[in-house]
Amino acid sequence: MKASLRSRQEPRRVSNGVIIAAMLLSLCVLSIVKARYCSTPFGPGKSDDDQLLEQMNSSIRMETDDDPVPAAKTAGEEEEEDVEEEEDEDSGPAPKVTEAAASTGAAGKKDKATKKNRKRKATCFMTSKRSERCEAAGDIRVVGNTSTIYVDTLDREWTTKPYARYHDPVAMSHVREFTLRPFPSTPPPCTRNHSVPGFVFSNRGFSGNLYHDYTDVLFPLFLSTRKFKGEVLFLLSDLKPWWVAKFRPLFRQLSNYEVVDVNNDLETHCFRRIVVGSDFHKDMGIIPSKSAGHVSTADFKRVLRAAFGLERAKASRGGATGKGKPRLLIISRKNSRRFLNEREMAAAAGEEGFEVRIAEPDQHTDMATFARLVNSADAMVGVHGAGLTNMVFLPAGAVLVQVVPFGGLEWLTRVTFNEPAADMEVTYMDYNVLLEESSLLDQYPRGHQVLADPYAVHKQGWDALKAAYLDKQNVRLDLGRFRAKLREVLAALPPTPST
Repeated sequence: MKASLRSRQEPRRVSNGVIIAAMLLSLCVLSIVKARYCSTPFGPGKSDDDQLLEQMNSSIRMETDDDPVPAAKTAGEEEEEDVEEEEDEDSGPAPKVTEAAASTGAAGKKDKATKKNRKRKATCFMTSKRSERCEAAGDIRVVGNTSTIYVDTLDREWTTKPYARYHDPVAMSHVREFTLRPFPSTPPPCTRNHSVPGFVFSNRGFSGNLYHDYTDVLFPLFLSTRKFKGEVLFLLSDLKPWWVAKFRPLFRQLSNYEVVDVNNDLETHCFRRIVVGSDFHKDMGIIPSKSAGHVSTADFKRVLRAAFGLERAKASRGGATGKGKPRLLIISRKNSRRFLNEREMAAAAGEEGFEVRIAEPDQHTDMATFARLVNSADAMVGVHGAGLTNMVFLPAGAVLVQVVPFGGLEWLTRVTFNEPAADMEVTYMDYNVLLEESSLLDQYPRGHQVLADPYAVHKQGWDALKAAYLDKQNVRLDLGRFRAKLREVLAALPPTPST
C-alpha cells in the first residue's frame, strides 16, 4: 500500500521540480536580458541626481580658443594589468650617462640582476581615473621628435599620453602619445647627457584655457615634481611658445633648467631616470596625505606668490594699506555670460564701501601683471567661467563670489570653484541668478523647456547643457540683491590688523 502511494506521488514531485526549475531559469534569463538591454548607463542603485552628476562630472570642460593639433599615431596597444602604486622616493641627482656605461658589454652580474628586478615592476600605471604615470630607471634615451623613449631595463613596450585627463576622450584625442621601448640592437647614441631626472608632460588637451591650464597641467605638475627641489628637467610635449612664456616664472620655481621642446628637438637626451605623466588628485587642488612631502594647495599658492612676485599674503577690510577701503575686482567677459549692467554694479559696490576695479583676462593677458592685480583685491566677483581660476592669486582671507547662471548649474559651480576655495584659504560665496536676471527670458517663452525644466536639458548631455545655459546666457544682476551680497562679503573679510 505504502509502495503504491509513493509511486503515485513520485511523478508529482518530478513535475513540481521541473516547474520550479523552469521558473528559476526564466528569472535568470530575464535578469540577463535586463542587465544587457534595459539597464541605465549610470549603474544600479543610484538616484537620478547621482546618475546625472556622475555623467556631467566626466564631461566638465571649459572650451579653449585654440585649434587642436592631430594626435600622434598609436604606437601600440597597452596591456591592462592590476598593479599597486609604489610610494614615491626622493632620490638625489643620478650619475651622468656615459657611452661606456650605456653599452651592454660593460654591465656586470649585479647590473643584470638589477635589470631583472626592474623588469618585474610595472612601468606605467594609473594613479587615478584621470592620470597615468610611467617611471623607469637605467640607461634611458629620449628621441623626442619620434615620441620614443628607449629604456634598457624594459622587456616590452608601453604607451602613454602625459596629460591628466584620461577620463575625457575628447581632450586625450589631441594629446601626443609616447612609446617606451626596450633597447634595439643598436640604440641611438646620446647627444645630450643629463645628471638629473627627466619629466615628460603635455600642454595639449584643453590647455590654453586658464581653468584647464591649472586643473589638468599645473596642479598635477607641482604635486608630481616639487619633491625634486628643482633638480629635474622638463620635457614638454606639444609645446606652445606663448604658453610657456606665460607660465615660465612658475616653471623656474619647479625646475632649475629651461623647458625642452621635446617634440621639435633633434637631440637624443639621455637620463638615468625618467617620469612620464603627472599625478592627479582633484580639480584645482591637492590632497596632502597623497602627495610626496605632503605638499598642499596652500603650498602651491605660496610658490605662485614667489613666482610672480606677489606681495599681499592676507586680505583685510582695510585694503592693501590697512587704512583704506577693501578692493573688489569684477571679472568681465566679452562673449557669453556677460554682466549686462557692469557699470551699475561697480557704482553700487562703490557706494557699499569698496574700491572697485574691472578687468577681463584672456589668453593674451600678461600673467604677471594680472596676477598682481588679483593679489591686490580683497574680494573678486565673476560669472562662472575660466576667469575665476585667477582665485589662485587672491590673498588668504579674500572672498570669491561666483555668479551661478540660471539653469540648475550648482553642481558644476561647486566642483569647479566652490570646493577648491577652502584649500586656497579663500572664503567662497554663491550668487544664484534668478530667471528674471537672465537674458534667457528674452530668448524663450516662459513655458519653454530651457526655462521650465533645466533638469530635462541636463539629461540630454553636456553639449545641450552648454549650448543652453553657458553659450547663450548673459546676466543683469538685481542691484538690491547684489548690494545685500556685498554686505555679506564685507562682513566676511578679515578685520583690519591693529597696529
